Amino acid sequence: MAENFHDNEARHRFELDVEGKTAFVTYRKSPGAITLVHTEVPPDLGGRGLESRLRKSAQADKWSFCLTAGTLCPANQERQ
Repeated sequence: MAENFHDNEARHRFELDVEGKTAFVTYRKSPGAITLVHTEVPPDLGGRGLESRLRKSAQADKWSFCLTAGTLCPANQERQ
């Protein structure tokens, strides 16, 4: 499964493109912090662990900028 993870700054979300569809987690940036707000995975891509991979990739990208994180999305809260 080919995947492409990237930060779509214009839409304030990290995206994971898979099979022509996009899973994403929206975020809010503030000085020194980024808050992961909401995660969405297209229903036909569900059950593949994409939400977890997306969240982990977002966190790795976030840490590369030396930011601290908070989270508002219940799905993200369960997994941190």
